[in-house]
Amino acid sequence: MQFLRRIGLVLLWSAAPLVAFAAANKNDPYLVPLRGVGNIGLVAASLLIVVALLRRGRWRSLSGKLLVTLWCLPPVLMAVAHFSFELRKHDVLSADAAEARQLGPHFMVGYSSFPEVARLAEQGLIGGVYVTRHNIRGRSIDGLRAEIAALQDKRRAAGLPPLIVAADQEGGIVGHLAPPLTKVPALATLAGLAPEDQQAKAEEFGRIHGRELASLGVNLNLAPVLDLKPPQRRNRLDFHTLIGQRAIATDPAVVSTIASAYVRGLEEQGVGATLKHFPGIGRVRTDTHHFSANLNTPVRELEATDWLPFREVLSQSHSALMVGHVTLTAVDPDHAASHSKRVVDGIIRETWKYQGLVMTDDLVMGAIYQHDVCKAVVEAINAGVDLLLVAYDGAQFYRIFGCALDGSRQGKLDAAMLRASAARLVRAFPAD
Repeated sequence: MQFLRRIGLVLLWSAAPLVAFAAANKNDPYLVPLRGVGNIGLVAASLLIVVALLRRGRWRSLSGKLLVTLWCLPPVLMAVAHFSFELRKHDVLSADAAEARQLGPHFMVGYSSFPEVARLAEQGLIGGVYVTRHNIRGRSIDGLRAEIAALQDKRRAAGLPPLIVAADQEGGIVGHLAPPLTKVPALATLAGLAPEDQQAKAEEFGRIHGRELASLGVNLNLAPVLDLKPPQRRNRLDFHTLIGQRAIATDPAVVSTIASAYVRGLEEQGVGATLKHFPGIGRVRTDTHHFSANLNTPVRELEATDWLPFREVLSQSHSALMVGHVTLTAVDPDHAASHSKRVVDGIIRETWKYQGLVMTDDLVMGAIYQHDVCKAVVEAINAGVDLLLVAYDGAQFYRIFGCALDGSRQGKLDAAMLRASAARLVRAFPAD
């Protein structure tokens, strides 16, 4: 029995700092599963442990006092973290109309709470929403359709342009609204067909996705993937990117043929495509959902291989371009491509002459969020990025929009870049 008590004490000493750390960082994207009921449970457990320690007389010894104090920390730290979040949220929601209308159109946010996102939409603090699996969990597809329509009604009533509504329907392992939408095979399954069959089937897949998304009120699909399929096996710790399963082929010509046809099918149904993930992650072994990653290939080689599908499909469509969080070391070794002026303004805008929509990959990904995200937000806007995506954890919108708000108030944002970006957004998604 004495042995078990000692084991229990060791566990309490070990767990206390971990629980305190989780409480202090309750708003971190990695701790999303602890939100809500998890946070309440953590506080309740901490208080119960404190009560149990006091009842057993642990307060009488110095070590006991320290242990009780440690277990008092989680509720305090969680309250501080919650208060800090609410202050940031209040600052964003209190932005004046001029600030909201200047910055809001450049943000697309994922959401869980309809009342919360409706307020952001009505105040002009966002330009778009991203819908995914949790938006249909436990409800019918008709419910999501009605919700999107209600958001657009609120925008009209507020005298604001319609929201861009995005989903992520690639086919294969990435189809966040399928089911209930049709589960379409990955475009990679078409790579072995004859070219005419590749085009026919890819266009059919695009029409299916486009028709179903348009019926929901979605007008932008975050697909297709144009990264080249990696020739070697990726890092075994890559649990999220999984580009080997999502990329179409290793041959740029095959990727161009299939992707172009797929985009035609989407656009026929009134849904825009998003080509991703420029400058390419097929050669990168690190998962940017969690870590920084370098793409060390020379530009000349990328232009002759990986970038051919991007340039080909962009030239034949009205697609948007998603820029990933890999660092193109030959061009800008100090910034990820998603917030590199040399990449976005230098290569995409100046060299390629592309004046369509450029958006970031999710800013909640570790490659960006776990570093200086505020600096990245300001640099992305100044580089000419049009849409900043906050998808996985919509609550981070308040932090990320706050970064842009602070940048604007401190005179760090390039007004000319913002005006040019606003014009591109209007051209890409004109108000009815």
